[in-house]
Amino acid sequence: MKETGALATIQRQIQWNRLIAVVEEQAQTMIRTAFSTTVREAGDLSAGIFDLQGRMLAQAVTGTPGHVNSMMESVGHFLAKFPAEGMQPGDHYITNDPWLGTGHLHDLTVVTPAFRNGRIVGLFANTAHIIDIGGLGMGPEGRSVFEEGLYIPIVKCFDRGRPNETFFDFLRAGSRTPVELEGDVYSLCACNDAGAKRLVEMMDEFGMESIDPLAEYIFESSLHATLEEIRKLPKGTYGGQIKSDGYEFEVTLQASMTIEQDRIVVDYAGTSGLSTRGINVPPAYCRAYSCFGIKCVVAPEIPNNWASLSPFHMVIPEGCILNAPRPYPVSVRHVVGQLLPDLMMGCLHQAVPERVNAEGSSALWNPPLRGGSQVSGQNAETEDFEIITFNSGGTGARPTKDGLDGIAFPSGVRTMPVEATENVAPVIFWKKELRPDSAGAGRTRGGFGQVMEIGAKGDAEFAVNAIFDRVANPPKGREGGGEGAGGWVGLNDANGTPLRTKGFQVIPKGRRLLLKLPGGGGMGDPKARDPALVRRDVADGLITRQAAREIYGVEV
Repeated sequence: MKETGALATIQRQIQWNRLIAVVEEQAQTMIRTAFSTTVREAGDLSAGIFDLQGRMLAQAVTGTPGHVNSMMESVGHFLAKFPAEGMQPGDHYITNDPWLGTGHLHDLTVVTPAFRNGRIVGLFANTAHIIDIGGLGMGPEGRSVFEEGLYIPIVKCFDRGRPNETFFDFLRAGSRTPVELEGDVYSLCACNDAGAKRLVEMMDEFGMESIDPLAEYIFESSLHATLEEIRKLPKGTYGGQIKSDGYEFEVTLQASMTIEQDRIVVDYAGTSGLSTRGINVPPAYCRAYSCFGIKCVVAPEIPNNWASLSPFHMVIPEGCILNAPRPYPVSVRHVVGQLLPDLMMGCLHQAVPERVNAEGSSALWNPPLRGGSQVSGQNAETEDFEIITFNSGGTGARPTKDGLDGIAFPSGVRTMPVEATENVAPVIFWKKELRPDSAGAGRTRGGFGQVMEIGAKGDAEFAVNAIFDRVANPPKGREGGGEGAGGWVGLNDANGTPLRTKGFQVIPKGRRLLLKLPGGGGMGDPKARDPALVRRDVADGLITRQAAREIYGVEV
């Protein structure tokens, strides 16, 4: 009997590993077929499998926590409108509702049923960030969600394999990049079809009539493991605060984290109120990045699914910037939302300091660029274009290792190669290099930011819809470590003319956009840093001799 139980456990583990391969192939199908460079080059997506109750069993390794963890909530909204028993093979359902999906109109979420022998056995879901959904475009300028783009309720985009032509007519008419947008919808559906096909093959191979027993094994194991990790933590309530540059006012994010025996509760009382512009955060996106920040510290090795996230609870007061109601603008909710893991780590540093990083640049520096007649009218010197490129500053120092340079944490997206962007839009990246002296000093230093100089071909006029943060409020160090350098946005002229860090602005003909991305905060006393590491950074041109002498006490 014991042998049977042991063999059953081994078989469940094999099935779990196979399931991860299924959802990863699902994600890779999207990457290979996507039209948007945000998906194809940066991996700004999520993919996962759900049971018929809308509970996430597994997610692809490729993807972002903001997408994955908020997509986890979205499938239940799809089932509320289209119950599983009414779904048919070849059906695909779609929405970009920020409050039912992943937080802003630029993210499309598609849900698809999987059938085996004529019976529905599971659901596949994915999310991808697309280049353009109409409206004002990607940026903070909107004063309501209705200005931010085409709003898609939960609808069928394919009915038993046939495209909903009325839906696609509306979709194409509402975007500056209709071909890319329609292509991305087909890509999302193909992605789920690939997952469904592999799931059926897996079930046939293992003789599975249902995925429910595997789901229960996954959920029970994940919950048990997560609770074991929570029980190891010092019990108590820990507070933290972090500042965002905001739009019309500086934003304070305030958290009180209570670690109990079987759960962790975060209360955001004291957080700033709603903004009139698009930096507001829908609650699902707040929960997504809050859970991720906690999980990175408390249970990083445990798979991400419905059960492993269930012990983490958020109390988000009404009227605060992390609980935006309809129809508040939310287009760039990541600017504030991606600061939440640093806030969670600030709380957890008081409980388990040996596991927590210093603050990093956090929010992506992904400038949406636009040009042609929509910026310059009849005087346009380039064709119309709309493009966004993903870039990152430095991450915070780790307790025993330096921070990472130009790496996206917490979003996890890849930096887009400049060649990929230059290939699809008339822009030129004249400079993209690490930013010297931007890393916060410490026993372990932060990661370095970047310097980027971007222009249109022929130095023609173009525009940027700025969505940058960590300029007035740079990343803080911990345990005596120094701050990372704050960011900077401006022109490449002799005077170094600054630009606003948020909002639509025109780069004049003959000028280029100059970005200096933030560095990560340091950890510990800089004087305790290994002098050999300081000399290495000087030799690499990353810190100056003056900084080595004055900050680290090392002569080079």
